[in-house]
Amino acid sequence: MNTSYLAKLNPEQRRAVEHGGPTYAEAGPLLIIAGAGSGKTNTLAHRVAHLVANGMDPRRLMLLTFSRRAAMEMTRRVERIAANYIGSNASVMTEALTWSGTFHAIGARLLREYAAQIGLDRSFTIHDRGDSADLLNLVRHELGFSKTEKRFPTKATCLAIYSRAVNAHLSLEDVLGSVFPWCATWHDELRRLFSSYVAAKQHQHVLDYDDLLLYWAEMMGEPSIAVDVASRFDHVLVDEYQDTNRLQASILLALKPKGTGLTVVGDDAQSIYSFRAATVRNILDFPDHFSPRAEIATLERNYRSTQPILAAANAIINLAEERFTKNLWSDRASAELPQLVSVRDETDQARYVAAKALEYREVGIPLKMQAVLFRASHHSAQVEIELIHRNIPFVKFGGLKFLEAAHIKDVLAFLRWAENPRDRVAGFRVIQLLPGAGPVTAARLLERVVEVTDGLQAVRAFVPPPATAESWPAFVDAIRVLQTKVAGWPAEIEYVCRWYEPHLERQYEDAIVRQSDLAQLVRIASTYSTRERFLTELTLDPPDATTDEAGMPLLDEDYLVLSTIHSAKGQEWRSVSILNVIDGCIPSDLSTGSSAEIEEERRLLYVAMTRAKDHLHLLLPQRFFAHQQRANRDRHMYAARTRFIPDSILKYFDSCAWPRVTQTDISGKSERDPVNIGAQLRRMWS
Repeated sequence: MNTSYLAKLNPEQRRAVEHGGPTYAEAGPLLIIAGAGSGKTNTLAHRVAHLVANGMDPRRLMLLTFSRRAAMEMTRRVERIAANYIGSNASVMTEALTWSGTFHAIGARLLREYAAQIGLDRSFTIHDRGDSADLLNLVRHELGFSKTEKRFPTKATCLAIYSRAVNAHLSLEDVLGSVFPWCATWHDELRRLFSSYVAAKQHQHVLDYDDLLLYWAEMMGEPSIAVDVASRFDHVLVDEYQDTNRLQASILLALKPKGTGLTVVGDDAQSIYSFRAATVRNILDFPDHFSPRAEIATLERNYRSTQPILAAANAIINLAEERFTKNLWSDRASAELPQLVSVRDETDQARYVAAKALEYREVGIPLKMQAVLFRASHHSAQVEIELIHRNIPFVKFGGLKFLEAAHIKDVLAFLRWAENPRDRVAGFRVIQLLPGAGPVTAARLLERVVEVTDGLQAVRAFVPPPATAESWPAFVDAIRVLQTKVAGWPAEIEYVCRWYEPHLERQYEDAIVRQSDLAQLVRIASTYSTRERFLTELTLDPPDATTDEAGMPLLDEDYLVLSTIHSAKGQEWRSVSILNVIDGCIPSDLSTGSSAEIEEERRLLYVAMTRAKDHLHLLLPQRFFAHQQRANRDRHMYAARTRFIPDSILKYFDSCAWPRVTQTDISGKSERDPVNIGAQLRRMWS
């Protein structure tokens, strides 16, 4: 057979791709430990293509990722690889990879298929985080917890507690004790709240984001169903396994209890999402779940960074308490060591970052190929001010998510309510869009809809308040179009947007700007075959931001990237500066309560360092602003270099001070090099 498509793989990658050959039908469990920049995605894509090339039916492969974009990118790569051995028919093969997607999307599909067997209404709708919080708050209010003498946890905190308990497979007591100790006194009330929340979801035929995994896991606990689901897939392949939680791990073990046909890819050194209930134990313990033990393939060759950067990163992660042994290496030699830069304070830190950005730009490194990374979002405040003063454009990762914008949620709520009339949160939102219709009107109408089998007839028979009467006929007609599906998809969403237009203009002064978001929503909808699929997949994998509320406007074709370390994972830049590499920031003083927390902070620094391709700068302000100190004390504290860079590994760094100190006076204040005011004035007009 022609295997020329494997020629560009290095020996370790090829070993992982060919694991279980030559038949592959009974391939044992495989763990691919893929170091940063080692070609993880390329290796996994080659394994998928290689399995199909050797006779595996692509319809019997399940490929699980953590974003829809990652699944699409994986499919594109598989198609390009397959073109080498089956030519122009490669697209046909990749179209047959029908079970490629996120855990939540695949879970939603399986739950609809098996709904009748597990007591679910197949027409269930899915709440995003915002809708889940709203429903939880509604239940919270109905139980009287919003009027307690002592402050009851907010809806966001309640949802976070509930989500952590579900995803981490922990009891409420354990979650409150370890993560939310300030809420422990509300244990009984929270248990009652969550019980009522679950009952409300089931009554309304809605699932929240966590339910998609929880129901899937519970479904796999039923032997007959588990056998049926597992028999449909010869191979299950999982990307970013270090980011899975206990619930996801339990699903995989139920799908492949003996490990036959199971391949997981990840890097324990990049496990940094415990705040989402991910646990590094999943990847560390994976090999010992099976007998015989899972085979481990380690990818150590790095295609991103220079060798000095990798040597420094290796030295830091080698001090970890527990890890898979690997030593990243690269053939990209360089004489430049990572810079360990001591600055006097956060102001000088900001000046250094700005100066370096401009310096690199002058030697041919665009601003967008440079990044400034930080542990917490507020750490970049001083840098942002300095960049603005110097007229350096920048983009900070973050901003209002697309589906969190009020006008987008309004339209989606209408579609969800039409799909499932029992969806109380969606119904409440839609009805109150009408002038003169408040919570009382919404509650009365929703009660009528639930009481009858024909929701449309209930709406037609309802007598609205006088202030709502004028807009009522158009509202009823819009519901008729959606429930009868006479317009077809995606014409339905265009119809809803037309109905919504006068309400948009009435509620928002910037309605014209928001219209562009609705046009974008319509374009997105046209790529989905049905309304059900659109609502499901858009909820599970939303676009990043709205056009009008995404943070700082992009006013330049080139811009510096500012990002939290968590948001930077999976990215790379030619130059990276890491702010506040000092104890109290890295590790965060809020994440030193246990050895597990400290070890994750070490991995955060490792992830940040391995984003750099050519130049790496770690900033050490000698004084920093301690945001959580009492107001009557000096909040500028003296700092110490992060504990993750002890003296024993300083040889991997080039330590220096900035600006260069020329002399020190008796008071301890340093003087800088002479300032050329004339040159500064000339630059103002250059």
